[in-house]
Amino acid sequence: MHWRVTNETRQRLLADRAERAESFVQRFQGLMGRASLPMGGGMHIEPCNSIHTFFMRIPIDVAFLDAEGRIVKQLSAMPPWRTSSIYFKARSVLELPAGVLGASGTQEGDRLVFTPGEAPGA
Repeated sequence: MHWRVTNETRQRLLADRAERAESFVQRFQGLMGRASLPMGGGMHIEPCNSIHTFFMRIPIDVAFLDAEGRIVKQLSAMPPWRTSSIYFKARSVLELPAGVLGASGTQEGDRLVFTPGEAPGA
């Protein structure tokens, strides 16, 4: 299933085909090895309060979210082969194509909402 991710605070769509990684294997693999992350795509990792971009080929925007979906920290265009700090207030992480957070005006403190999207190929 894909998810629509909307910045409720700014009324901006961030992704309409975000994937969710909840199992250990899904969270471990994340976006590793992917050659691209198209606009509209994303990866929501839960639970999670720190990430790495080892074995990734692309920079990503990253939003660390608390239990209510508020951004507690965001990183723009995090390059491959880096690690983030641990954000103890974060319960999940949203990874997006580089540039999405800036283009949408998204800021720390904004609230993101996840709603089920259409199934792939629908």
